[in-house]
Parts: sequence; structure tokens; C-alpha cells
Amino acid sequence: MTMRELLYGALLTALALLIPLAFQGWLQVAIPPFSATLASHLPTMLALTISPWTAALVGFGSSLGFLLTLGPIVALRASTHILFGVVGAALYQKNRQLWPALLITLPIHTLGEALVVLPFGFSFQQALLVIGLGTALHHLADSVITAAVYHSLTKAGVALSTARKHPVNHL
Repeated sequence: MTMRELLYGALLTALALLIPLAFQGWLQVAIPPFSATLASHLPTMLALTISPWTAALVGFGSSLGFLLTLGPIVALRASTHILFGVVGAALYQKNRQLWPALLITLPIHTLGEALVVLPFGFSFQQALLVIGLGTALHHLADSVITAAVYHSLTKAGVALSTARKHPVNHL
């Protein structure tokens, strides 16, 4: 892990924690048993442009934020951000294109969120139709937001790429 990855990871993790805490009840959509917080995937989706480790760190922070605000089931759903972020980061590192990485991770994210709720008494229909479809739409909406933010950051000269490697000293 580089110093840049660690720095961006810490900043995006703080944002991943802040979004559910600050926007609780405000930018949230709830269609039971589904709930979504607009832009909650933004930190993870930006992190996937940095590295798999950064994406995993931010996905974990996102899970923690939702555990504090909406409880363990939503936190488990948010833990899928770790998986789709790591896979998306590997895809992004291969071809350096954001949209393909976001679209390829959509089914991973959707199925992940649908499957983690099954042990909690959700029917297969609720899991796939309500949570799965809701997650897919939420993933797409947040992908558009992420692409706009990423484009703006790039235009402003903020390079999320970790091309220059400065390893963090391990203790």
C-alpha cells in the first residue's frame, strides 16, 4: 500500500462514514425491506480507481457507517461494497476505464446484497426483486454521480491514480 492509497483511503473512508450519519433520513429512500442512501456508493466507487486495498478499506468504512445508523442487516448489505470495490479496482487497473468497471460490478453488488439478507427471513422474491432490483437502480444512480465527480476531479487536476509509488513503512 502506498502513502497516497492510504491517504485517499482514509479520506474516502471518512466520507463513507459521514454519508449515512449525515444523510440519515434525508437522502434515504425506503421501500421495505429495501433502503438506499443516495451517493452512499460514491466513496467505494471512487476508491476502486485507486487500488483494491483502498476499495476494501472504504467498503469496510461504509459497512461501519451503516451499522451505526441502520443496524446489522443494512451493514451486511453494505459489506458487499468491499467485494464489488475490490473486483472493480482490479478491473479498473487493467484498462483504466471507470464505466466498464462500474457496469461489470453491478451484478456482483446486486446479487451480493440480495443474498446476504436471505438468512434473516427475507423471501427469495423479496431478496431478488425488491433488494436486488433496488440495489441495481441505486448502483446505476450512484455510478452516474461517481462519474461526474471523477470527471470533475480529473478536470481539476486531482489524480486519484497511484502511478507514483511511495510505500508506507510497515512497523
